[in-house]
Amino acid sequence: MVSGTVGTGTALGAVLVSLLAAPAQAVTPADTDGPGARPAAAVAAAPDDAGLRAILRTARTQGAPGAMARIDDNGTVHRLVEGLADRATRRTISTNDRFRVGSITKTFSAVVLLQLVDEGKLKLDTSVNSYLPGLLPDNRITVRHILSHRSGLYDYTNDLFARTVPGFEAVRTKVFSYRDLVKLSLRKARTNAPGAAYSYSNTNFVVAGLLIEKLTGHGVAAEYKKRIFTPLSLADTVYVHPDATIPGRHANGYLTPDAAGAALVDSTRQTASWAQSAGAIISTPHDLDVFLSALARGKLMSAAQLTQMKKWTQVNSNTAYGLGLRRRDLSCGISVYGHTGTVQGYYSYAFTTKDGKRSLTALANTSNNTKVLNTMYRTLEPAFCGKSAAASAVRGATRSGGPATAPPERHEDIAPGITRD
Repeated sequence: MVSGTVGTGTALGAVLVSLLAAPAQAVTPADTDGPGARPAAAVAAAPDDAGLRAILRTARTQGAPGAMARIDDNGTVHRLVEGLADRATRRTISTNDRFRVGSITKTFSAVVLLQLVDEGKLKLDTSVNSYLPGLLPDNRITVRHILSHRSGLYDYTNDLFARTVPGFEAVRTKVFSYRDLVKLSLRKARTNAPGAAYSYSNTNFVVAGLLIEKLTGHGVAAEYKKRIFTPLSLADTVYVHPDATIPGRHANGYLTPDAAGAALVDSTRQTASWAQSAGAIISTPHDLDVFLSALARGKLMSAAQLTQMKKWTQVNSNTAYGLGLRRRDLSCGISVYGHTGTVQGYYSYAFTTKDGKRSLTALANTSNNTKVLNTMYRTLEPAFCGKSAAASAVRGATRSGGPATAPPERHEDIAPGITRD
């Protein structure tokens, strides 16, 4: 089942109109204001819907029940879907469906904390323990270290989900406190000294949630809503923890078991309490596109804090990490900004150009499937580089390793310390 439409966006409220009103032209040159950023290279290619659709189809053949993508390009909307939102009812997946965004939540959490820096309530280079006395074993761990995954705090999800389905079923209905999760992390040695190296860890953004609650006196749900959801009119974005259901129309998630050939597990219903401020937001492609466009255009924080967010640590040949923000460097010479997300049953990708004029959100409703993970990664090329990159992206989706510009992923945002074949 396939559908794809392209059309002109309609008025969706004053905020959205202001975000999407600029005339459609080229994708902006790459960022050049941080270490490792690519040289600027103007690109005028339109998104390649055919190439993007081929990648979504490949994800389906590799085990995803459904896959979808939405591009918002200066008021022109591209919607592409393949397959099913619900295997039981056989309903076709839709770009209007809500889904669990996983670690894209980290960007929301970072935005709240950077707003608190703007308000004078937080300093990036101050010890976390200055705000949360005694929480961490090392006073040298700063807020910046937490937001850039350079704290050295061990990721507790490596232990929770070393065995994928049993690990998930053990926590599906559990409700953890933030401090419960930090304690799970502190049972293990740290991975590095504070600031010494990048090491992705969900523990960092659990600490971010604690900071938000301590500094505002409110739960993260209230702060997300007040600071981001409501101002941007993100009507389909919610944080329902510890409720286990996704409200309204949504795509079901299907977790791939570790045993080859075992039946997919419907993982839609869960508290996501193991993730919280590291990964429990629910949203739609439209809302994520609006959020990232607003972020890139400087509508969510001061220019000074956006600059801090984009101070990069190089992760590999084409990926860098800032403060709750990833940068991907593409084959056509541009860089895009956003985050990936994994929560049981969902792989998501949400990225935008430097100027926020073109944004992509893509989803496959499965996880623990490395082939699908790598295939969905390649949606960025046709979305932002057009036909010149689409052919190599499609070819890369069907062979091990992929094109030279897209080194294969071996780790998810869940249990990142576990290498997957």
